[in-house]
Amino acid sequence: MSRPGLRVATYNIHGCVGMDRRYAPDRVAAVVNELGAEVVGLQEVDTRRPQHENLHQLDYIEKVTGLTAVAGANIREARGDYGNALLSAWPVAAVRRHDLSHSRREPRGALDVDLATPAGLLRVIVTHLGLGWGERKQQIMRLLQAVEPLADRPTLLMGDFNDWLPRGGPHLRRLKRFFAASYGGRSYPAPCPMLALDHIYAHPAPAEATARVHASATARRASDHLPVTLRFAWPARAPEITSLRWRHSRHDERRLIP
Repeated sequence: MSRPGLRVATYNIHGCVGMDRRYAPDRVAAVVNELGAEVVGLQEVDTRRPQHENLHQLDYIEKVTGLTAVAGANIREARGDYGNALLSAWPVAAVRRHDLSHSRREPRGALDVDLATPAGLLRVIVTHLGLGWGERKQQIMRLLQAVEPLADRPTLLMGDFNDWLPRGGPHLRRLKRFFAASYGGRSYPAPCPMLALDHIYAHPAPAEATARVHASATARRASDHLPVTLRFAWPARAPEITSLRWRHSRHDERRLIP
């Protein structure tokens, strides 16, 4: 037996600039509607761009999809913000934001939200990691430290992890050791996807789960990434997640051991 099912997705919208270089928030909103998801994590949301129908792009997407938007800006300027966001059909119970910025590279962060779903309280973390190997290493360690103290409820981590290795590099393997299940697929570049950059991690493991890359004709044009969707249900009795603990490795790095 399992709890009521949910559908979630992660989508790097590339500032609503499509493969034809056209700025079209309406096209991105159409793709989000195609997904039919109750929860969507967005990356590269850019409200610094011109308004569309008198609304900034996140406000516009919220209006067209009917989902509640939670912003997770990593860059703030007078003309607008840039970063992550979450769209939800369910009430937002709590919001946390984690700074994952590294050295002088582009500011990065994670948007950490508790949602009151019909299946119970769900924690969803949306992120977009950096391009550098060492940068991603530090960002994943910070993510694990942020997740662990509150790892007492079903949790999803989703986003663009920028790991180009076919089977995922050592940093993504850290996440796979932490989370009970991971999902993804070839999502980049959108017209002819060859790389699996976008992932959804879940803990505990869903009782039922179906993941796919959404490759509609509109999605192939709307952004340089395709969305990754996950339809799943938690077990009727989700196992406790409070037994996770840290220990020091011989290289003096904090490592999570289930």
